[in-house]
Amino acid sequence: MPIQPIRLFGDPVLRKPALEVVDFDKELRKLVEDLTDTMLDAPGAGLAAPQIGVGLRAFTWYVDGEVGHLINPRLELSAELQDGLEGCLSLPELTYECQRAMSLVAHGFDMHGEPVTIQGSDLLARAIQHETDHLDGVLFIDRLDTATRKAAMKEIRESEWFGLERPAVKLSPHATRGLGI
Repeated sequence: MPIQPIRLFGDPVLRKPALEVVDFDKELRKLVEDLTDTMLDAPGAGLAAPQIGVGLRAFTWYVDGEVGHLINPRLELSAELQDGLEGCLSLPELTYECQRAMSLVAHGFDMHGEPVTIQGSDLLARAIQHETDHLDGVLFIDRLDTATRKAAMKEIRESEWFGLERPAVKLSPHATRGLGI
């Protein structure tokens, strides 16, 4: 499937909460395939639908040699925390220490509408939390302390990619149902 352009910080689609997937059809399977291909090409540890301009609650991940996806995730987070370097394909070349839950249980669906439960810790837990944040319009820099976030924003403003023209938001038939569009 075709590699999609990844939306960069500043694109409004990255700040909008994504809509629940209601139709588990051919279009959704194509979206998951596009997400996977784009993520692997980037390369990245995860990619959420809003990062390619589709406002649906779907993401993929690639951690420890395993590719997966989750639709309409709900997370149960551990009380134990981990600190670790985190980056984002929508914020190229930026990495900062970010605190996340050490482990999680994620509930949702696969691209065929079958319920799935994923248990993960360490990097898998970090990736799933990061991608779920994207579905809520949250970026990892929003989770940094004030001084570190200020430094990240300075680095973003000075980056070569900041302010580049972004492609128009793609509308999915899934995203337009019930919106009068």
